[in-house]
Amino acid sequence: MASAAVQLMGFLLSFLGMVGTLITTILPHWRRTAHVGTNILTAVSYLKGLWMECVWHSTGIYQCQIYRSLLALPRDLQAARALMVISCLLSGVACACAVVGMKCTRCAKGTPAKTTFAVLGGVFFILAGLLCMVAVSWTTNDVVQNFYNPLLPSGMKFEIGQALYLGFISSSLSLIGGTLLLLACQDEAPSRPYQAQPRSGTATAPSYRPPDAYKDNRAPSATSASHNGYRLNDYV
Repeated sequence: MASAAVQLMGFLLSFLGMVGTLITTILPHWRRTAHVGTNILTAVSYLKGLWMECVWHSTGIYQCQIYRSLLALPRDLQAARALMVISCLLSGVACACAVVGMKCTRCAKGTPAKTTFAVLGGVFFILAGLLCMVAVSWTTNDVVQNFYNPLLPSGMKFEIGQALYLGFISSSLSLIGGTLLLLACQDEAPSRPYQAQPRSGTATAPSYRPPDAYKDNRAPSATSASHNGYRLNDYV
């Protein structure tokens, strides 16, 4: 019962991590305009994400435009795209495997494959969390380095967007949830019952002999032990 509760908690955390990863991938709030230098007082803010860049005006107008060229994008952005897409796909596969392998579901109930599916779900959730963590950490490092670069104009500097914070939280939830799923599966490892090993040499029962066969094997008496009528006491 305790392992089932841990398993359910791990799945819920991992599911929240998967939803957060999807939202992080879609949102354009990976980079936002840094209000430093000449950008302190501005009526326009720029937002950049994995798929589009947006402009927010102080009048409330919000405009977004999808990137038209894939080859024109920087390498770190292309790598972040690939990592986040793979992370989302792994999260979906992990969610399906975990649903089949959980104790509270009837799928593959009573078969060894149920535990295998639960283990696969935990492993895939951990891999998805690691990929998401790498993507948001890489982008965060790039944003911080450009922000403190004195050779870069103030208009080209950006700050960490809200999507990166959400990505850190989502990846952490996926890692924790996947770990809980694996820990719950350890309690389900079947223990092999003790089986007595047979001895190498087996004792065989003696063959049956009729009672008459034992008459000749009796020990001789004291009076008949000697020949010619002499007794054994005569030789002492």
